[in-house]
Amino acid sequence: MKPTALKRILLGGMAALVLAAMASANPALEGRWRLDPAVSTALDGWQKMDLAVDLDGSKVALAYTMQWRSTIHKAVNVLDTSGPVELKDFFRVEQRHMAVYPAKHGVTKAAAEWIDDGRTLRTEVLTPVEVSQGDVIMRITTEYRVSELGDRLTVIELHSSRNRPLVYVFNKVTEETAK
Repeated sequence: MKPTALKRILLGGMAALVLAAMASANPALEGRWRLDPAVSTALDGWQKMDLAVDLDGSKVALAYTMQWRSTIHKAVNVLDTSGPVELKDFFRVEQRHMAVYPAKHGVTKAAAEWIDDGRTLRTEVLTPVEVSQGDVIMRITTEYRVSELGDRLTVIELHSSRNRPLVYVFNKVTEETAK
């Protein structure tokens, strides 16, 4: 086989893999979601949380808007289901009573994939955090599961530093609920 023919076969195979990864994304995950605090893990100081999900090919942008009184904090994590990424400003919902803070100048390694036949986004991050004993790496495994009706998003976070998962339940924001 000539090198150019082999190159075309390899490129065609890679293109098929990329298209398969894009096709497996759950389009129901895309949009804006508002936390339902009554059925979620406590936010410890935050009063409101919105999560906006944007899908662009293999890239998944998770944009958080957190509010405490008049203080509003916004942050975005952009992950890629085609391969691992490194994030300098990785955002995680802080559980203030745990005294676990982002390490200064830390770089988070993150991977994302579609599981359950593309219905669930699963992420795995290794993020440096500062604790009373110094800087350590925390592993966070998260699943983003959309209900069958597409109106509810359940986010389940399991931290290597905790025995119990954090569970956040969001409702889809529509024009009527956006206010």
